[in-house]
Amino acid sequence: MSEFSTITRHAATVLTGQLAVMAFGVTDTIVAGRYGETSLAALSVGSAIFISVYVALIGAVQALLPVWAEQRGARKSDAIGRSLRQALYLCAAASAVGMAILLVPGPLLRWTDVPPGLRAEVERYLAVLALALPPALLFRIYSTLNQALGRPQLVTWLQVGSLFIKLPLSIWFTFGGMGLPAQGVVGCAWATLVVNCSMLAVAVWLLRTQDAYAPLQLWRRMEPPHWPTIANFARLGVPAGLAVMVEVTSFTLMALFIARQGTVSSAAHQIAANLAAVLYMVPLSLSIATSARTSYWLGAGDRERARRAVLMGFKLSALAGITLSAILLIAKDFLSNIYSGHPAVVAMAGGVLVWVAAYHFADALQTLCVFVLRCYRITVAPLLVYCVLLWGAGLGGGYLWAYHCSGVWAMPPSPMPFWAASAGALWATAALFIAMLARAIRRQG
Repeated sequence: MSEFSTITRHAATVLTGQLAVMAFGVTDTIVAGRYGETSLAALSVGSAIFISVYVALIGAVQALLPVWAEQRGARKSDAIGRSLRQALYLCAAASAVGMAILLVPGPLLRWTDVPPGLRAEVERYLAVLALALPPALLFRIYSTLNQALGRPQLVTWLQVGSLFIKLPLSIWFTFGGMGLPAQGVVGCAWATLVVNCSMLAVAVWLLRTQDAYAPLQLWRRMEPPHWPTIANFARLGVPAGLAVMVEVTSFTLMALFIARQGTVSSAAHQIAANLAAVLYMVPLSLSIATSARTSYWLGAGDRERARRAVLMGFKLSALAGITLSAILLIAKDFLSNIYSGHPAVVAMAGGVLVWVAAYHFADALQTLCVFVLRCYRITVAPLLVYCVLLWGAGLGGGYLWAYHCSGVWAMPPSPMPFWAASAGALWATAALFIAMLARAIRRQG
């Protein structure tokens, strides 16, 4: 099978599952928006905090994909089992850190000047999601394992099937009915908890019963922590997780800074952020497939085929980025009307989505690059680039533009300055990552 077929089939399978997961967020956004403008604003702030924590932790877990893919390429199946059991210690530590942050969000809400009227609901929302975090991270380990093995189908079926649980539960818990009182946006969090626990339970059952996992010898007795192995995981996973956190918080923190502008700006930003996240699933899926294939060939000792896999993935990501950005520009007003019936929110969101289109194309390129750079064990340099450009030029520049510019640069309250500055920063990031990746491939020969 050609690299094109292998990567596209793997990516399409991953994409289907990722879109199902993103549909969880889309469902919550629409349900909260229909429940009330204030609930949508609370969801915008609460989801920004949760996503910032969650993606940093899953970034550390997802960074193990090259390790397991290389072991598969080197035909060391039993090593994958030992490695996965050690990864559970990393997952336990990550869960403890994440839950501690989600249970005490007050200082962050005060620092970012989130209106007091929103804080109580946001805190209740995050308290429930703190319980949902450990099963979500454990399921991510299962997902990463399957991606490394080139078998993402079981994960996708679980994610798609879970959507049929999430959708009715979010509506029921939010609006109430059948003896259950309406819980507003907190109901969306309870639905997420039920879904995460359900997916993890089925994943454990599959690991116990499916023959495909038998060669990995996963169910041997749990070994004590092997600190050299865990240290290797940390050297790869911690910078990768921090890089993902910086990348995502560069736009999720926008929600907290935009919240002081009022509910219309917060709601418009939530629409833009949700669409950006949905579009991101395409380059993310291609990046997962490409990095799995690249690491497989590196583990097998075939550097030329690894290089060809990288080139094919890059071409596919660029093409998808151009296509989706163009579609977003054409359909921006139509999409805004789907999310909200409030005319002011729709009008503001339509203007912001122009910048989201520019943001997405650069995002497609840099995502592919940063995933493949991990295959070559390059993680610290991308983290530094993210800190300087995405936090500094993007988020910091957007904040200055929105709140401290005067004269011709002064802007009325809107998320637009944040998205425009972030788009420019992401273009610079993509250019640097492309140069890093080209150099890494040349050094490999």
